[in-house]
Amino acid sequence: MSEIQRPGALYQQVAAAIREAILAGEFEPDSLLPSEAQLMARYGVSRPTVRNAIAALRAEGLIDVRHGKGSFVRSSGQPVLTLEQGVSRTAEDEFVMPSGDIWQEAEEPSTYRIRTTKTTGQLLQLDVEEALFGCDRLLIDPSTGTRAMHRTLIPFEVAEAVPLLGQEPCKPSAALYWVLTQAGHKLTWTETVRARMPLPDERTTLQLSDATPILHVSRITHGTDDRALILEELRFGADRAELAYRITADKQPARRPRS
Repeated sequence: MSEIQRPGALYQQVAAAIREAILAGEFEPDSLLPSEAQLMARYGVSRPTVRNAIAALRAEGLIDVRHGKGSFVRSSGQPVLTLEQGVSRTAEDEFVMPSGDIWQEAEEPSTYRIRTTKTTGQLLQLDVEEALFGCDRLLIDPSTGTRAMHRTLIPFEVAEAVPLLGQEPCKPSAALYWVLTQAGHKLTWTETVRARMPLPDERTTLQLSDATPILHVSRITHGTDDRALILEELRFGADRAELAYRITADKQPARRPRS
């Protein structure tokens, strides 16, 4: 039996002892922790104390409770999928995304109409309550089982100028970019990435374990006049995938001589 002789609530002491055993390698990643009865005997505590300790470690993200199977040490390995971010064009003038061919549709896309929120309005340079066409996709990488939620938002005023966007807002990203260039736009993109804890529906849809954050990627397609044309959002578990970017050195514009 390991003696618990630390200050603090008893369950916190047990949680600290189990945490140390995990970090020391006694319990390896993906391995099954001892049963409640074994932990009770090991630390000389009651069942409620063990359960509270397990709950605390679960909230920290150190362990994953699988119903009917027990408590498992979470894997500390690298994400199983690397997504290369960027946009390129082929000799045939078609757009290509480096990681665009890994995804398959997990279900039929959903098309709808929605209005801008404070957040989406700022990204699209619009006021709140402006009308948008929306498309939601649930994607899956068949080789790793990684799931992702993809959303496309197109302002009505953009679709009025390029009608095909409103008629088919669920076209793949590369096809939407092609439609915009055919309408005369010279496209550029900005992309931001942030980590946050998932909302309940995101956690369920993405099949995330406890205490797992998501990566939320926002990509804005800009037109020739730098106007925001399309907002795309990609969300996936931060334990499943990582993003990779190619960085190039842009030339600074030449300085004009003073007159």
